[in-house]
This record gives sequence, structure tokens and C-alpha cells, in this order.
Amino acid sequence: MSDRAPNMKDERRPALLVLADGEVFEGEAAGAAREVSTGELVFNTALSGYQEVVTDPSYAGQVIAFTYPHIGNYGTNRADDEAPRPFCEGVVVRDITVAPSSWRSVEGFEDFLVRHGVPALTGIDTRRLTRHLRTEGAMPCAFGTAGETELVAAARVALSTDGRDLVSQVTTSRPYVRGAGPLSVVAYDFGVKETMLAHLGGLAKVTVVPASTPASEALALEPDGVFLSNGPGDPAALGSLSDTVADLVGHVPVFGICLGHQLLATALGGSTYKLAFGHHGSNHPVKRLSTGQVEVTSQNHNYAVRDVPGTEVTHVNLNDGVVEGIRSTTAAAFSVQYHPEAGPGPHDARYLFAEFCEHLNVCAAGRPGT
Repeated sequence: MSDRAPNMKDERRPALLVLADGEVFEGEAAGAAREVSTGELVFNTALSGYQEVVTDPSYAGQVIAFTYPHIGNYGTNRADDEAPRPFCEGVVVRDITVAPSSWRSVEGFEDFLVRHGVPALTGIDTRRLTRHLRTEGAMPCAFGTAGETELVAAARVALSTDGRDLVSQVTTSRPYVRGAGPLSVVAYDFGVKETMLAHLGGLAKVTVVPASTPASEALALEPDGVFLSNGPGDPAALGSLSDTVADLVGHVPVFGICLGHQLLATALGGSTYKLAFGHHGSNHPVKRLSTGQVEVTSQNHNYAVRDVPGTEVTHVNLNDGVVEGIRSTTAAAFSVQYHPEAGPGPHDARYLFAEFCEHLNVCAAGRPGT
């Protein structure tokens, strides 16, 4: 088996994608081709931003199927990485571009996948695949150049994200600092994206800490606020992290995004549940209840929150009514399920970082000697 991308499409080897329910799709091996790869299969509807999608740590344990038919048109570059490497288990596309065209491109998308060891499939009927997942829900899968019998067996035992702590696989092993300024933020890395840190770094000195950092250690840094990042896996499997968040609320302002939103909700006494096929894309309409304004948002999550006592719902998904934002009625703590930083996606919701900054300033002004 070779980890080198083929130079021409006619050099590709036949490959199969087999879902846990036995559905089979024919295609060709691409990227860092393997005989067998497994993961939970989800689809993403974004028309661009494939590099940011693939390098989002929230996809750990998952295989990403792109609904847009042509992926790789404008190549890749280091500036668009959301993490040092992809954590996804694979990529499925209708057609992967072998000759990208963009002045920003420094490497083709397939070469990028090969360099990072990410297996892929191309030539898949992604329209049929997406319709199947919309009907049957996201599910484990197996894909590669092995025979159908072997792939069927692998798909049957492949893992979903249910009950799994995947945060420990993506979080930083040691603290590091981003940004500078008079304000101070501790950012919990549950799988944080670079675009989030860029926004926060424009507001304050940001100390990024491992997910396992106790609340006492975070508060000992005397931050003006705490940020809870996005991340992968099942929030119900992260009880210790939820307990940490509970110990932070009420001491400093807290702002959570995606998994951070789910952990804040459970810390406040709420619960989570798994969506049938999740929200993965860059055009989800969300209503901001305080103004009635509709925001077009970027999203990437399989789980959602409900029944959070002591909070008000601030944002709602107009497609399916999912709670997209909450705010505590007793503490400076708020969160959203979607991605206001985009990367990729629209910028409609970036005002949330300004709201967090207002809380930071209030906290800083109340400190002795300020």
C-alpha cells in the first residue's frame, strides 16, 4: 500500500464505502489510501472551507462526507489550518480536484491529506449517500480497498461517538499563550480552533489550558473570564469537565461555543441528546430572540441541549427548533451551539465576542487596585 497520491485519476484503485446498516457505495481510493478505515460518518453541506472543516478537531472519530461535488478546487495553505493536523478519520467526496487553481494555494488538497495520513474516497455518489444519512441518521462506517466482506464486518463493529471521551485525544498537553493586552482570558482547549483563538487574542492575553485543568488552577491565574471551546465526542461522557465548568460559573464570566455550550448547559443542570444526523455546514439559520434578527451561521455538532434550569434561551435554530444559545439568569455565563468565529462561514454572529469583552471589562474593573 502506498501513501502517495496518484498523479492521474485513472491510477486510482477501486474502493468501497460500507455503512453499519449494510449499505454499500462504490468509489476509488484517494488520500492516504488504506485497506480498511472506520469512523462515524456525517455529511457537511459547506460549499467551501474544506481545509478548515477537515482540520476542525471537533471531527475526531468521524468521517466527513462533503455534499458539494468538487472538493479541492483552490488547494490548501497553512493559514487556513484550524489545528496542527486533522483529527478526522477520513474524507468522502464526489470528485477531488487534482489541479487546484488559486494564488493562495501552496499544496493540493489530496497532497495535504497524504501528508497528514488521512484516507479518502472519491467517485462516491454523495447525493445518494446524503439522502441515506438524512433518512437513517449518522452511523459508523468502514471504507477502503479491502473486499466487501471484510469491510462489512468492519462496519458492524466500527465505533460511533456515543459515550466516548474524544476530547482527551485533541486537547493540548500543556498551557500556552496567545494574544496580548490588559485583559486576561483562560481558554479551555476541548478541541479549540485557531480562528477562535485569533478572535480572543484580539481582546486579551489568552492562556490556553488542557481540558483536565481544575477550576482552582484556572482561577489562580486571576483571569477576567473563561472561554470554553468547541470539541468532539459525546458531552454526556464528560462529567468531570462539566463539574469543572460548574466550579467556574459565578466566579468569572464564562463564554462557551459548541461543546463548550453543551458543557455549560450540563454544568447548570441541563441535559443533552444526539441529533439524527447533526448540524454540519455554513448556512444554518438561527434566530436571535432578543432582536428577532436571523443570523446565517456555521455549525458542526451532533449533540444538542435541552431543559437547562436557571437560564433563558437566547437563540433558536429555525430549521428544527434546536436550542442554539443560552444565558444564565444568575451569573455572567452564556453560550452558543453554533460557531460565531466562522472559519469557514458567515460572520453574522461575531458580535458575541464583543459581548464577552464587555463582561471581561466589568470583571477587570471590579478587581482591587483597578
